[in-house]
Amino acid sequence: MDTIDNMRAFLAVVRAGSFSAAARNLDTVPSVISKKVNRLEDQVGAPLFIRSTRKLELTETGAQVHPRFLAIVAEVTDAFADLRAHGSPVAGSLRIKCPTTLCVLHFGRIVTEFQAAHPGVRIDLVLMDRSVNPMEEGFDIAIGAIPSSYPNVEAIPLCPYPRSTVASPGYLERAGELTHPQHLLNHDCLTFHPIGSNWIFEGAQGPVSVEINSHFSVNDSQVLVEAALADLGVAVVADYLARPHVARGTLCRVLEEYAIPELWISAWVPVSRSKDRLVMAMCDWLREAVQPVAPWDRGTVEGGGAADASAAPLLTSR
Repeated sequence: MDTIDNMRAFLAVVRAGSFSAAARNLDTVPSVISKKVNRLEDQVGAPLFIRSTRKLELTETGAQVHPRFLAIVAEVTDAFADLRAHGSPVAGSLRIKCPTTLCVLHFGRIVTEFQAAHPGVRIDLVLMDRSVNPMEEGFDIAIGAIPSSYPNVEAIPLCPYPRSTVASPGYLERAGELTHPQHLLNHDCLTFHPIGSNWIFEGAQGPVSVEINSHFSVNDSQVLVEAALADLGVAVVADYLARPHVARGTLCRVLEEYAIPELWISAWVPVSRSKDRLVMAMCDWLREAVQPVAPWDRGTVEGGGAADASAAPLLTSR
């Protein structure tokens, strides 16, 4: 098992970004991690890291073996978990990625309730607003709504994620005509980093694609809504975030005859982890929490209170 332990040390360094951080995560000292990585490098016959005072980088060999070591360690972990699983409570470690706003308003509570119900589970929940390959970045589950396709990664659908095109009354008063998506070329547009500047609409005559000029771009959905409320332009936002502002009249839906294609929130799981008892328990828990009705469609935000997403604090830092 020494080789597996050495692989775990290597993977911990990749995940943490340094030997000292990996040591803290594994509750040991940097010298122990360094020795294990050195032994692994001896076994591989090549350096796995480029070490400098400024930063730590994977060598070409390190980048090649990283996904293979992830799969090997996961397979061994699963094998022992299966042997212990019969009649035992769910236990182990999970590393989960989730978009910031979605996590703060809804999925964070769902995940914490899972851990409360399974005290033997250790969870590392990372808030990140971009699509990630969980196989390459060391996640057991990557939650998100951005369509992605990665080799050896399985997508588990959770719930629909409808979106709306909105702008404030103040912006629309001064803006030009906006009855067709092509009119957006003459408008200030606000973009969400993961979606980009190519906006696609579904009209009566079929899909319409517009390469808009971004006036303001951000990677957080709540900030995007704040920009629209500040009269900065037209934005495509999650419908559940737009709803309370539309009800109050502080935002207006535009281009309603041209629907935004609906996204689905999914859990992306490495195939090597798709039969893991703990991973599947979490995926089942997520599905039960958002089906058949998503949290934002139940009249209350998870945990109680009116379903007004604008009442949540605006995140200004990560």
